[in-house]
Amino acid sequence: MASICEVCGKGTLAGNNVSHSNRHTKRAWKPNIQQVRAIVNDSVKRVNVCTRCLRSGKVTRAI
Repeated sequence: MASICEVCGKGTLAGNNVSHSNRHTKRAWKPNIQQVRAIVNDSVKRVNVCTRCLRSGKVTRAI
């Protein structure tokens, strides 16, 4: 599943793991993406959205 929110566009961020000895290795922070059934243009579709968009009410879920 793609780790990009289809509502807000939130995606993966890159950075470094920094150990106690100050070594740097690449790592990624991925958003919490859920695949939900939502109402889009008066029809039910499966969309990948982040939990922030679900919680804030930007997505109307289908039952």
